[in-house]
Amino acid sequence: MADPVDLDRLLPDARAFLSELADNNDRDWFRDNKARYDSQLKRPSEKLLARISAWLGETRGTPPRTKLFRPHRDVRFSEDKTPYHTHLHMMWSLPDGRVWMLGISPDYATLGAGLMQFEPAQLDRWREAVASDRGADLAALVAEAGWRVDPPSLQRVPAPYPADHPREDMLRCKGYVAWRDDLDEALAADPAASIREVITEFAPLMDWLGEIA
Repeated sequence: MADPVDLDRLLPDARAFLSELADNNDRDWFRDNKARYDSQLKRPSEKLLARISAWLGETRGTPPRTKLFRPHRDVRFSEDKTPYHTHLHMMWSLPDGRVWMLGISPDYATLGAGLMQFEPAQLDRWREAVASDRGADLAALVAEAGWRVDPPSLQRVPAPYPADHPREDMLRCKGYVAWRDDLDEALAADPAASIREVITEFAPLMDWLGEIA
């Protein structure tokens, strides 16, 4: 029996749904459109997660865990009480904390790779590596690729590193994730193939981070 889930429709269907959700962000609308969410967003995302996980298992030796983030927002401590996210996020994660993340919204289509939050020992190894020539290699890699990087968490460079260190911005990071943002056309044409291509581009970054993970 043919698989009815069409991955090629994921980007346009997700954007159409999320755009309508942004204009009707309430529980009644979502309840009335839950079947559409399941068929057009959830099931294709689960298929995509499984397909990429299997490929990563074949190519990198360890199949990652997969996660499709829930559409429901945690509004307990937020002034914004709208109940649903207007984006679709999914993640593949390795046991050491390295992840790949895909995000789709009406305004962006992006894939990221890295370590979102260093464990204490990872943070020490990160700073030591960043302060050395290996950090210069990583900075050059990211600059050449043109990836967007999440901004540093700390305002000041941590001791004992000097405030004018050439990689002071990296020393102020408590996690490190790089993003490729120009994925609209590629995801629309072939989601699985485009994700495999970008994950392959991120391999040097993930290998670098693997040495401190």
